[in-house]
Amino acid sequence: MRPRSKLPALLLGTALLASVLGVGTVATAAGPAATPAAPAASAAGHSGHSGHSGHSGHSGHTTAVSTRASADDPDGDGYIPAVPQVTGVTPSTATPPPRYHKEFQANCSVTHTAPDDPIIYPGQPGKSHDHTFMGNTTTNAGSTTASLYGGNTTCNAPADASAYWMPSLYNGDKKILPVGPQVIYYKSGITDYTSVRPFPRGLRYVVGDPLQSAQQFRAHKGFVEGWECGDSFFNVDFPATCPSRPDVQLNIRFQAPSCWDGKYLDIPDHKSHMAYPVVKPGTNDNMCPASHPVALPMIEFKMAFPVNGDMSQVRLASGRGYSFHYDFFNAWEERTLKALVDHCIVGGLQCDTRGYDQNHPERGAVLNADHRLP
Repeated sequence: MRPRSKLPALLLGTALLASVLGVGTVATAAGPAATPAAPAASAAGHSGHSGHSGHSGHSGHTTAVSTRASADDPDGDGYIPAVPQVTGVTPSTATPPPRYHKEFQANCSVTHTAPDDPIIYPGQPGKSHDHTFMGNTTTNAGSTTASLYGGNTTCNAPADASAYWMPSLYNGDKKILPVGPQVIYYKSGITDYTSVRPFPRGLRYVVGDPLQSAQQFRAHKGFVEGWECGDSFFNVDFPATCPSRPDVQLNIRFQAPSCWDGKYLDIPDHKSHMAYPVVKPGTNDNMCPASHPVALPMIEFKMAFPVNGDMSQVRLASGRGYSFHYDFFNAWEERTLKALVDHCIVGGLQCDTRGYDQNHPERGAVLNADHRLP
């Protein structure tokens, strides 16, 4: 039986859909051919986070709970069990040899924008605020694990058919899209980097909350440097101005939770199956909590938006700068993801998108020049 306990009323959002912009190279993931998303069966209506007024036809955000059936969630209750579930795991308290970096990059270009969100509003196109999508070129409101897996992608590695998205950014009424591959780090969020394992296929979650206050955004465990441009750092909201120079862009870095409960690929609040690491008592070490014992890679978005000068009209589709949040829907080809995780994260290296650490050339690369497994 799936649990029916009340989940925290965590409010979130993000979405995707249409016009391909042709930014970046489109590749095809290794694996089965993508299958079209099955139309979602209707279910009892619900209110969820809606779009920015004037962009999606919806105003405000309310509790985001999935009540729409889909190929991934046939009964539409919001719980998508992992098959098989990962049980019997105890959070690692080990302290391996220190490594400053334990990471690789999965850099992906923007594909399209749309008022869709297959996590918050599965099968309900146009219901979300506008989102900017990266990675899988087909992401839309009807996307499922099967429709994404093996699909075309703008990520450097063709095996990464995952969907990544965030609220679109505007300067006045002009949509500002990141140009070229955006840096998406896959890191260890815990001290025992040797215990990190790959994401299960179909895992999805939302990072942050469009309804969070400025104080909640600053105190969020995923907050790294906030909004920055030029010499202005750690801003909770957009800076009033940024230097008007060609080399200046608006940047943000934000980290995702990296500890998984091992049971569900998604749950109704799209968050509580994941958790941030906790501090091991009496140490400065980070470990996964007992409730979420499975250590997965910690994703970190490092986004750059080509806007500067007067920033007074800059906003997100979800609102002020502190409403920033993003979504991840895993559709990596398993062998490639495991090879990168094992070599770069478990191996304690600082890898690029090919799994190569220039500081340790003797360790070699995981992927060939085409970003594919040899």
